[in-house]
Amino acid sequence: MRLWKRELQVLADQIRIAITVCHLPPGTSKWNRVEHRLFAFITQNWRGKPLVSHQVIVQLIANTRTETGLTVACRIDANTYQKGIKVSAAQMNALNIHPANFHGEWNYIFHPTPPDT
Repeated sequence: MRLWKRELQVLADQIRIAITVCHLPPGTSKWNRVEHRLFAFITQNWRGKPLVSHQVIVQLIANTRTETGLTVACRIDANTYQKGIKVSAAQMNALNIHPANFHGEWNYIFHPTPPDT
């Protein structure tokens, strides 16, 4: 969570736009209706087919279609990512993060860091 927050601050600084993060309150369902519908069709599409490689999985996901016009784009992310990145307390304190007006205990806003003067 610390690295994710730091990287959201980096993004807010790069695009110079505030980023609002809204979490569901504890104890609520995390089923996103769009996501649920999407994964239900993907699951139906690959039912009974052996998932023997990443390429097979990507092709099955990308070939998902519905009568109502749902299409899915899918590709393999071949990038390598460093593991075990630590974010220090000083880096956390440097984040320009503020609680949102509505349920600030769950929701917060990353404001772009002011440019050096």
